[in-house]
Amino acid sequence: MNITVGVIGAGALGTAISQNISGNVAEIILLLRNKELCDEINNCRYNSQYYPNYKLKDNIKATLEVGDLSNCDIIFLAIPSSAFRKTLKDLQDIVKKDVIIVTTAKGIEYPSLKTMGNLIEEYFDENYVALSGPNFASEIMLNLPTVTNIASKSYENSVKVKKVLSTKQFKVKIIEDIYGIELCGILKNINAIANGICEGININENARFAVLTKGFNDTITIIKAIGGESETVHEYCGFGDLILTSTSRESRNHTLGILYGQRLIINENANGVVFEGKNSIKAIRDICLKNNIHSDIVNFVYDVMIRKVTPTIAFNNLWENME
Repeated sequence: MNITVGVIGAGALGTAISQNISGNVAEIILLLRNKELCDEINNCRYNSQYYPNYKLKDNIKATLEVGDLSNCDIIFLAIPSSAFRKTLKDLQDIVKKDVIIVTTAKGIEYPSLKTMGNLIEEYFDENYVALSGPNFASEIMLNLPTVTNIASKSYENSVKVKKVLSTKQFKVKIIEDIYGIELCGILKNINAIANGICEGININENARFAVLTKGFNDTITIIKAIGGESETVHEYCGFGDLILTSTSRESRNHTLGILYGQRLIINENANGVVFEGKNSIKAIRDICLKNNIHSDIVNFVYDVMIRKVTPTIAFNNLWENME
């Protein structure tokens, strides 16, 4: 396709998306903040911070200037939810009016309780596209078999994004539930933390997978109560992503849960690691309270992470409510 695509964020996912779509589009403009890395990508074709052994395609052009995205037809936001609002403000007066914005972030703004799609609507329009699925960036970069969901209020926009993303190994399924797809991405992180906590305190496998089942059912309850479709939770962005992030050692939020279970809390800011689940748990609990929704899994994670309840005590409280 003779189109230009922008990707904001040269981290693991942004770089992987750029490499994945490089055979489908004319040019990719990869916006980042690090000048040294920008020069390395343009001059040597490598991103040594994330993929030192994989040469990037020649049509990926790194830049430090947001103005270079002005002619992009589609822009992928591969950045943490905490950076969304500022990034959207920077883009607002630069990009084309009909640009398609694609969000890959799985977080929620606090205390506004707005999804990333809600934020996009503030600065652009409602026809953004949300991408979510059981997708580790490293496996996308390796061109391993992967499936993801996308959703938009504009089916035409979903079709355009699917054409850009789809390859022989990377499959894309369009669904209609734009709100549900975003909520699945947020809630799966909370489930991943819950199961990580259980692993951190050496809970037996029978109980851990009971907690995982409870979390899946709670996800359906929450999404249905606030306007999403229960069927979405059975999609790749729901069940698939929930299982992946709740059981894999490559999942950052699962690892975060293990650390909380072991009472080994790290300084995320000092380490430069972003855990979307930690940023989301207060927001999701507020949403549950606001909508009269009871979720034992949300309360469990909130008790451990925010109220600092001893993990074993929090688990015992959770287990008392299991049936």
